[in-house]
Amino acid sequence: MAKQIRVWDGPLRLFHWLLVLSVVTALYTGWLGGSWMGWHERAGLMIIGLLSFRMAWFVLGSTYARLSTLLCSLLALPQYLRGEWRGAGHNPLGVLSVFVMLAMLTWQAVSGLFTNDDIAFTGPLYRLVSSSLSNDLTRLHKLGMWIIIVLIMLHVLAIIIHAAVKQHNLVKPMLTGTTKQEYPEQKPARGGHGLAFVFALLIAVGGVYLAAGDWQPKPPPAPAVTPAW
Repeated sequence: MAKQIRVWDGPLRLFHWLLVLSVVTALYTGWLGGSWMGWHERAGLMIIGLLSFRMAWFVLGSTYARLSTLLCSLLALPQYLRGEWRGAGHNPLGVLSVFVMLAMLTWQAVSGLFTNDDIAFTGPLYRLVSSSLSNDLTRLHKLGMWIIIVLIMLHVLAIIIHAAVKQHNLVKPMLTGTTKQEYPEQKPARGGHGLAFVFALLIAVGGVYLAAGDWQPKPPPAPAVTPAW
């Protein structure tokens, strides 16, 4: 029986599936609009919290979650294309897709903080920019939705191809945290526990607090209207 090694730590797996849920919720509620925009904003703030956590986890996480490991894997793209890559975790193309997806989600979540729907909804940081800039960001935010949908479709397609062609299940390790050791060079992940998780969680909470805009001074109340009589 092939040896199983730890590849994805628990916090990273929790991040992954919460991000899936949050992105689906954000896309669905944004598509519906109207009274669903409150939930769209909550999903967006959740995504910002998760992305803030992931930024911290690039440094504090276990071996294959760290930025240093991902960059080393990305630099091995020529070896991967020649069929000589023997690493664990994300392969070089997988690393590239991770970076693109995280960058696009970051843009989408941050731009959404300054958007408006020309009716009743405004993003939590709308007052920090001019109405003209908010309108421009709103248009780009709507375009970003379609780019993210395309990236998700490509991600799902890659999972299907790996399962059908390479007989490699990419979903199972993200559920169990372990994968089959195919080469002696593949070592189990280390780190990503305890205090590291708490510290990353605090960074995530801080990210949500800044994005929610509760720190902004309250706008002055509207002047009272004097009766005409």
